[in-house]
Amino acid sequence: MEWLRFIVVALFLTAALGMAVISVAGVFKFHFILNRMHAAAICDSFVLLLAMIGVAVAYGFCAATLKVVLIVLLVWVASPVSGHMIARLEVTTDKHLSEECEVRE
Repeated sequence: MEWLRFIVVALFLTAALGMAVISVAGVFKFHFILNRMHAAAICDSFVLLLAMIGVAVAYGFCAATLKVVLIVLLVWVASPVSGHMIARLEVTTDKHLSEECEVRE
């Protein structure tokens, strides 16, 4: 049973690491700020979910697992709001936005 738990934890943490590497590569590859923000948001939410599921499986159900779930929920609520505010700031202040993407007036 311990081997099964180890394999599940290793799969989740490896998937989290792989997605983090892809996300970081996306942040450095893209030149437009909104594309970079999208790549960073994937890292922020999906990688956190995979890593925290791996940690929760490793520890089993206890008070620490509940804390991990609450941390994930807090990040999932706060991250889109802050990302939207930063993207909105970029859209309202960038004078050359129409060169990068389609803008409706």
